[in-house]
Amino acid sequence: MAFLRNIYKGLEEWKNNDTHKPLVIRGARQVGKTTVIREFGKSFDTFIQLNLEKSGDRIFFTDELNPNITFQRICLEKKIEPKGKTLIFLDEIQNSPQAIALLRYFYEEMSELYVIAAGSLLEILMEKHKIGFPVGRVEYLYLFPMTFKEFLLAAEETQALKLLEEVPVKNWSIPTLSKLYKTYALVGGMPEAVAKFIETKDITKVSSVYRNLFTSYIDDVAKYASNKNEEQILTQFIEAAPKETGKRITFERFANTGYRSRDAGEALRKLQRAMLIYLRYPTTDLHLPLQTDTKRKPRLQFLDTGLINFSTGIQGTYLTEEPIDTMYNGMIAEQLTGQELLASTFYEMKPPLFWVREETRSNAELDFIIIENSKIIPVEVKSGKTGSLRSLHSYIDKTGIELAVRLYSGEFSVEKAVTPMGKNSYTLINLPLFLASMIGDYVRLVEK
Repeated sequence: MAFLRNIYKGLEEWKNNDTHKPLVIRGARQVGKTTVIREFGKSFDTFIQLNLEKSGDRIFFTDELNPNITFQRICLEKKIEPKGKTLIFLDEIQNSPQAIALLRYFYEEMSELYVIAAGSLLEILMEKHKIGFPVGRVEYLYLFPMTFKEFLLAAEETQALKLLEEVPVKNWSIPTLSKLYKTYALVGGMPEAVAKFIETKDITKVSSVYRNLFTSYIDDVAKYASNKNEEQILTQFIEAAPKETGKRITFERFANTGYRSRDAGEALRKLQRAMLIYLRYPTTDLHLPLQTDTKRKPRLQFLDTGLINFSTGIQGTYLTEEPIDTMYNGMIAEQLTGQELLASTFYEMKPPLFWVREETRSNAELDFIIIENSKIIPVEVKSGKTGSLRSLHSYIDKTGIELAVRLYSGEFSVEKAVTPMGKNSYTLINLPLFLASMIGDYVRLVEK
């Protein structure tokens, strides 16, 4: 089942660019890369797909590095008569160093041809085999699990999507949108899981999808682990990571294992390159530019909330009346916010920062720091409709920032607030959790 994804906007921009370079699509296994490109290929006069896991398709790529001859061989063997705009899709390109090397020559000698490459575990396997993309000769786009907006579109909740995108949101629509957001949180954004849920409306039927996904992730480890010891570590960490989501982690003895900091750190960074996890590092800066402090403990974010629910066995919680922001000690709400912010652009993979103040007598952690129109916007994800904003107030007192956002289970409102010390006044935008992807729209609304 092909869903309309946000990345199509980036693909169309690339297609309409007269100076387009070969495009590399990056994303975790099973987020829908192949399906997206196949669907996009329908907009071309000629679409050619090669799967470089298959020897019969790899054979076209040799050390000769002549794009014209290679293209002619492909068309001859595949019995294709190319016409008009032609797109060639090189899937699982990490299996052919020759195909990767040829990308620069496609760009330099056949600029009229459109070339897209993709592959699972792309960066890891290329690093393992010491293969590199030609610098400056390719472009990149990133595909993540489906966002809430994409989920609503896939589920044909068009009226709900229209209400979601109306700024400001109508408060009478919030209960309905919150209920749908809870369903999205339960199912997650993996396309196969979404398709199964839409088909059956039964979350128990989706469990087999999650189970197969985890199995495929663990089976993949043997492909990119450096040795048997690392294979064991990676397997343990894939199984443990969902339970560590939202926590600030240490590499030493990660998830109560006995592994040293060096081994654990290498394994976790490898899982991040596979885009199964994201290490969200803090910043201690109070003004732009914000520097990532990699010497401090990161927060762990997993690939997808649906996978977390399955692996931790908390799916039944969604059948209660408990709001999302109190579930699993608020971890689900923060995970969802992180997912939405990460997927807010398809041009880069940039896990959102958080802010920390770590002092002997006074610590503070602010959930997210985002930048809108060259301004820092502090964001707190709160449990329940009420709750202190101690870390947010600490940040405002230190910076004098005049605008902040709270994501919670209440209604949209804007209020003038003062920090407890009476040091600074500021504008607080209160947003329902499901508007995490639209923080920028509400910041611009309030600033007007």
